[in-house]
Amino acid sequence: MDLDLTGRRVLITGGSKGIGAACARMFLSEGCTVILAARDAAKLAATAAELSPLGPVETSVETWAGDLSQGAERERLHHEAGGYDILVNNAGAIPRGGLLELTMAQWEAAWALKVMGFIHMTQLALGAMKDRGSGVIVNIIGAAGRNPRYGYVCGATGNAALMAFTEAVGGKAPDFGARVFGINPGGTRTERMVTLAAQEGKTIVEAGANAPFGRLAEPLEIARTAVFLASPACGYVSGTVLDLDGGAGTR
Repeated sequence: MDLDLTGRRVLITGGSKGIGAACARMFLSEGCTVILAARDAAKLAATAAELSPLGPVETSVETWAGDLSQGAERERLHHEAGGYDILVNNAGAIPRGGLLELTMAQWEAAWALKVMGFIHMTQLALGAMKDRGSGVIVNIIGAAGRNPRYGYVCGATGNAALMAFTEAVGGKAPDFGARVFGINPGGTRTERMVTLAAQEGKTIVEAGANAPFGRLAEPLEIARTAVFLASPACGYVSGTVLDLDGGAGTR
């Protein structure tokens, strides 16, 4: 299926690895150019070198290194990225822990990147999309927002806030000619999940043994969904958040 994405310019935060890099891979395969944003310049360069051959031209992958927990850096990214058609908000990894285990400084640092980062980048992008009458924003949020647990209270609360934010803004965005929607991945086989599993003395295979289908989701499974929904083929999708967890939330 031709998703009619050829020539689109896509900005992906948290784009150096995991779901972000997988999204870049799939957008490139559809003829897009991508800007990968993350903190680690070396990791960004390595990812860009790996993905560049997949794009339509040699300059299909650009990188931007900076700290998106800072408002000034978000504004710098938005302006230096130039005009982009699609924004994928993906940056952020909120720590596990209960209310009495995490400090307020940890809460504020985690939310500065993921919660305020998503909100601010959406504000910047949507303003430009309103001016030109088109654009798509994809928020990669997380299943914990739908199924909160005490042991991940900081992340679950942040994700729930982003779900409400996405639905509210996505309901208005069509008035501007734009679309905003979210995806809630369940457990996914990323570098972060490998690290978390190791902290519990498990392999990534063992960590996914009780998940739907007996495994964790693959980053490309999340990415394919994001790209499809962001394409004109799904041009009526806005204001919704899709749970992509293999049915784990209702098991």
